[in-house]
Amino acid sequence: MFLRNCWYVAAWDHEVAAGTLTPVKLLGEEIVLYRKGDGTVAALEDACPHRKLPLSMGRLRGDAVECGYHGLTFDCSGACIRVPGAERIPHIARVRSYPVAERYGLLWIWMGEAEKADTSRIFEVEHWGDPAWGVNRGESMMLDCHYLYMTDNLLDPSHVAWVHQSSFGNAAAEEAPLETTIGEDGVTVWRWMTDVEPAPFYAPFLTFSGRCDRKQHYEVRYPCHAIIKAVFVPAHTGGEGRPYHDDVFLMDSYNFMTPVDEDHTRYYWFQMRNFAPDDAEVSRRFASSVRGAFEEDRAVLNAVHKGMANKRTPNLNLKIDAGSVRFRRNLAKLIEAEQQQLAAAE
Repeated sequence: MFLRNCWYVAAWDHEVAAGTLTPVKLLGEEIVLYRKGDGTVAALEDACPHRKLPLSMGRLRGDAVECGYHGLTFDCSGACIRVPGAERIPHIARVRSYPVAERYGLLWIWMGEAEKADTSRIFEVEHWGDPAWGVNRGESMMLDCHYLYMTDNLLDPSHVAWVHQSSFGNAAAEEAPLETTIGEDGVTVWRWMTDVEPAPFYAPFLTFSGRCDRKQHYEVRYPCHAIIKAVFVPAHTGGEGRPYHDDVFLMDSYNFMTPVDEDHTRYYWFQMRNFAPDDAEVSRRFASSVRGAFEEDRAVLNAVHKGMANKRTPNLNLKIDAGSVRFRRNLAKLIEAEQQQLAAAE
């Protein structure tokens, strides 16, 4: 079901405040996050081994967590350091700890074998920190759907013509053919649309007038992280392999889907743009419009999850599903290989 030896987003950095215990659920596992005295974040299994009360219902004692039931206390490595009234601490009195990294305003957690955690494998944000690029810090939302329905959606540029008619899409996005590129770390579905009207969301921010050439670049990397690139240039100046026009509009949308369990996904996002780097009003407008568009996605995907769970007749795949089908197939192979390695190690 889930690939474990990889990084997932656990929370925005501001969601884990000093002096608090923050419960989260990822890949079906209950976890508690908290900040240590030095400001770094620790993550522990959210269940005291005694009676499985969530540690998030306890309290912080320095850099350790005290269970709110009988006072068992665990350090940030998961080792029990105190059992009130006991002559010794049982060797099995420990909880699992998880590697955590803080990057791009997000807290990343490694859900697999801790010794394999490598921060160089965290999704790279190309223009982060570039003063010429503006950032919309983004938000998050909970979706009542399996995370692979979200990866399907983010490998489907064509859906914008129907789901996002007033924002990302217009009639130009209905018929243009799609290209699919398979890489070692994921799948990209893309296309150039030539001499078309700009979509409503983007039109106010273009520095040129009239029709445009538009590229949609939908890239999802294993297990469930995506970058959606929007490129707009004056009509007849675009095309694969050609240098961008001086008036090019670029927006990179970063999308991170964290499986909560089989039926729920927490979706994090932010956007970067090649203009108005310090314009708070542009960021506000972006945030509002993007949130509205993603609410349209949520309504559709929640309904798709229900429909697929209760289907009475087979569903079908279309040509436009080539990217998502390949992504699912390759991800399944990665998960199977990982499970076989774990089984062999045992």
